Amino acid sequence: MDNKLYVGNLPYSMGDDDLQRHFAAYGQVGSAKVMMDRDSGRSKGFGFVEMGSSEEAQAAIRGLNGQSFDGRDMVVNVARPREERPSGFGGGRRSY
Repeated sequence: MDNKLYVGNLPYSMGDDDLQRHFAAYGQVGSAKVMMDRDSGRSKGFGFVEMGSSEEAQAAIRGLNGQSFDGRDMVVNVARPREERPSGFGGGRRSY
């Protein structure tokens, strides 16, 4: 799965369609998603793009990593698998 990319340091004004347009110059884009804060509805400043192949993903990394968009230098690299987080609210033990 070397064709799924993490894209960080995005301008908060960038949406899914903008992200897809930037990456389409490097190959087929399977999906492009800017992550949004569920409470405020505002961009979190990062997202994920799935390219058609690992070669296209590498081309996008070479072409877009470090490029400035709206004054922010975009970070593009291969996405790592999501880390499992412990469930619950901190795991502290209560005494009554």
